[in-house]
Amino acid sequence: MQAFLVIIDETEEARKALRWASRRAAAIDGSVHILALVQPQNFSAFGGVQATIEQEARDRAEAVASSAAGSLLAESGRMPRITVRVGEGRAVIKDYLAEHPEVHALVLAAGETSSGPLVMHFSENAASLPCPLVIVPGTFSTEDIDRVT
Repeated sequence: MQAFLVIIDETEEARKALRWASRRAAAIDGSVHILALVQPQNFSAFGGVQATIEQEARDRAEAVASSAAGSLLAESGRMPRITVRVGEGRAVIKDYLAEHPEVHALVLAAGETSSGPLVMHFSENAASLPCPLVIVPGTFSTEDIDRVT
């Protein structure tokens, strides 16, 4: 089964990418993979304090991913695969794609006035990806996404 990979966070761009991916997956009887990223902590605190901060970041990422999955399930009746990983975003995404050959496309969305670091990186390095890169324009409304999917 072909899958669409969406990197989820609390941004409008992530919501647009998820909508595009979920509608395309439904159209081809595919699936959606949601990947939530947790940035590694760049400081050294007392062991217990640092562990607590890292766990809170992971819990936040899991909550965002679960909320997105619930929205997708309510709209399409399909439950996505949810993964939460700690690490530098670009490396985590490349590793995930290497581990999941069923991913048909990496779906990201641009901001309305500029592109984020993942869009910039992957658009500049699209030739090295094992799958197509889809970038939903930041100016697209829900209706625009629905029209093209």
